Amino acid sequence: MRQDAQRNRERILAAAREVYAEQGVEAPLDVIARRADVGNATLYRRFPDRAALIEAVFQEDLAATIEAGERMRGSADPWEGLNGYLERIFSGLATDRGVTDLMTTDIAGVPTLEQLHVHNAETIGGLLARCREDGSVRGDVTVEDVLFTLAALGRAVPAADAVVAGSWRRLLALFLDGLRAEGVRPLPGEPLTSEQLKGALGALGAAGTTGKQEAAHRAGRSGPAE
Repeated sequence: MRQDAQRNRERILAAAREVYAEQGVEAPLDVIARRADVGNATLYRRFPDRAALIEAVFQEDLAATIEAGERMRGSADPWEGLNGYLERIFSGLATDRGVTDLMTTDIAGVPTLEQLHVHNAETIGGLLARCREDGSVRGDVTVEDVLFTLAALGRAVPAADAVVAGSWRRLLALFLDGLRAEGVRPLPGEPLTSEQLKGALGALGAAGTTGKQEAAHRAGRSGPAE
């Protein structure tokens, strides 16, 4: 790659990282091109679609989360491993809307993200199973229960943290206490299946995108009301 082409690529990646952190991964690509001070054609030559750009921007972060999951799987105390792993994830959600989008919805075409979603479910499922065995977690909770609740809770983390820094710790602690075995009552209804979870995450992502589009539309109406 020529030096000028390499510089353009690095500028695009840096700009995309900033824009995604501020606006989420549905941010328009032309906004990223302007932030990088390159033309749209230059951006598309480097990254033919949104998924390719997301993969390039977040690959290292996603791989680091997978590595954190591997470490926590080996924790001598599975409850502490579960706590540590979720704290690692939520600390990223609190400061980066792009990370929030990736971790709490189902976005196709990003290989490292797809690998992370599988690894994440296996990590949480394995730690939950060990916690059930030692009696620290209620026996009727499933990995799908935890994954969807975490996704829904995670969508709210950036807003809460913007008002009070670190407030996500209280929300996560409240959720984790709900998993404990002491004083439990039977859960109503049936847990989601794996396919139902996938559909629910897709709907959650679509709802977030609609909200962003409506907000952008309102912000763009600078003239007097009709």
